[in-house]
Amino acid sequence: MTLSTPIGMRFTISREKLQEGLNAVASSVPSKTTLPVLANLLVQTTDKGIRISGTDLDIAVSTEVTADVESAGAITIPAKKLSEIARELPAAPVRISSSGDQRISLECGRSRFKLLGLPKSEFPSFPAVNFEKSIRIPSGELQKLIAHTAFAASTEESRPILNGVLWELRADVMRMVATNGHRLAKMEVPVRGTGDQADLIIPPKALEQIRRLFPAEEELEVAQGENHLGFRSPFTAVFTRLIEGPYPSYDQVIPKDNDKVVTIDKAAFISALKRMSVVASDQTHRIRLSFNAGMLKFNVSTPDLGEAQDEMAIRYNGDPLEIGFNAAYLLEILRFLPTDEVKVSFKAPERAATIEPEGWNDPAKYLCLLMPLRLVD
Repeated sequence: MTLSTPIGMRFTISREKLQEGLNAVASSVPSKTTLPVLANLLVQTTDKGIRISGTDLDIAVSTEVTADVESAGAITIPAKKLSEIARELPAAPVRISSSGDQRISLECGRSRFKLLGLPKSEFPSFPAVNFEKSIRIPSGELQKLIAHTAFAASTEESRPILNGVLWELRADVMRMVATNGHRLAKMEVPVRGTGDQADLIIPPKALEQIRRLFPAEEELEVAQGENHLGFRSPFTAVFTRLIEGPYPSYDQVIPKDNDKVVTIDKAAFISALKRMSVVASDQTHRIRLSFNAGMLKFNVSTPDLGEAQDEMAIRYNGDPLEIGFNAAYLLEILRFLPTDEVKVSFKAPERAATIEPEGWNDPAKYLCLLMPLRLVD
């Protein structure tokens, strides 16, 4: 999309609306870049006001806010300086104008600023995504999936595919799965027919933008380009590059035969794990859990730090079982479980455990998996 050279763009906007727009797109601007225009925001006039856009070439965000437009046009403005100025302005209308291709002046009350921008033509165009072939999804359901799964994605560069979150769209259900090879989170929610089936691998950073920017009560349009995905509501759009490649077959690692089941009070479990973590190894975070009828015993022994023991009441009728876990991973999973009690299922000390909400009256299904650590005596 090209515009004629913007000369004399002028508009007036409230400080609140300007800040609202800047806050929406700020996190899409890279903190360091070799391409100077990426440190800028694209500001364009529209029928209703202005559209502010930012991108780091992987994620692009644009949002529209109301403003009183006197003269149409577009320019890119340094993002950091504009945000810092907007934060310090008095509560008065802000007048922004551009003359020629690069000079921007900003007035508010008695304050006057002049900034140097870059031409709109230098700003990268947004990915080609055809919203005519979009599907519609309730924002709240999508946000629920993101909030309960994205934390489990890998942050290591060795397996880039695990740096993404798998989003499976099916006729009547949508599902998200994330794993780093040691832990896994999977949630699915029923949805009205979403049309085509799709398996998409999305960077967590983009999902965080979606969770932050779209109100839960909105309906989102979602459309796919060649290797991009676009999300939009009436005022805001987020585009993200997709991670390419086949996602590991996660279903094969989720155990179906875990027959030892324990029900635990989540708050008490978290408290005990936090206490034990104080003397757990900084490298492995290993904690030994011993499950017996009605009782769970915690044991930590770290040669250069010391030892700790604790115990708590549980509901468990299976054979005694000792298993080791990374306490940091276990605590993270527990933080995202939406119920007061959790159900943990085991098969053997060397097999994966599953962790689920207990007594959750919600149509969504939620399951987390945690690989055990070898217990070294």
